[in-house]
Amino acid sequence: MSAPSSGGLAQAEIQTRELTYQSADGTPLCGYLAYDEAEEGPRPGVLVAPEFWGLNDYIRRRARELAALGYAALALDMYGNGRTTTDPGEARSLMQAATASVELTRQRFEAALDVLLRQPEVDPRRIGAIGYCFGGKLVLDMARQGLPLAGVVSFHGRLTPAVPATPGSVKARVLVEHGEADSMTTPEQLQAFQDEMREAGADCRLVIHPGARHGFTNPQADQRRTDTLDIGYQREADARSWADMKAFFAEVFV
Repeated sequence: MSAPSSGGLAQAEIQTRELTYQSADGTPLCGYLAYDEAEEGPRPGVLVAPEFWGLNDYIRRRARELAALGYAALALDMYGNGRTTTDPGEARSLMQAATASVELTRQRFEAALDVLLRQPEVDPRRIGAIGYCFGGKLVLDMARQGLPLAGVVSFHGRLTPAVPATPGSVKARVLVEHGEADSMTTPEQLQAFQDEMREAGADCRLVIHPGARHGFTNPQADQRRTDTLDIGYQREADARSWADMKAFFAEVFV
């Protein structure tokens, strides 16, 4: 099987729909599916895990951009009822509640995975995931836990594990797009992550973008920066990391 051909948003006929579902802990969730109606037959599916702001317009846009590349993309909900916020304090509280236990976090991710697998547009044999910030850490943790994903891409995600990978536990191929100036990850944590992936025998590629802060893919990052939230947008890192992702999935979904 080959990966879908890439195309621009102007050529794509993007369809979207809201998908309501429920996690094993009983939380009602609301995802956002995007796909190109012009693509014929089932195509690879990609989960899109959001920043700690929740499933907002930025993450929905990323799902549509993936759809324009020929994938079926499901932006997932980790907070319940598609809840979002622009307040950093509230975002931290929502994130902490969604990660109160390893089991809870996995249940909410797996609920989205199950929904994606059931969509008629999706080839269940070719499933990947991408994530931003909180979502970047989320997809890395799901890869560490051996979920059935062909590949995962973390954009400026935290690298410290909920549960460290063990030899053979990482089944997915891994791509990490990291900012050199990301103050939320120490040099020691970066080295520990590389050691963890190597010792686990993971197929992992790390790309470091010079001068890029945490949140470098989101154009709203600059206006949301505070004394305690060191984030910032970098156009070059945004473009290069997206290009890396495209090349990565072209290899993964063969």
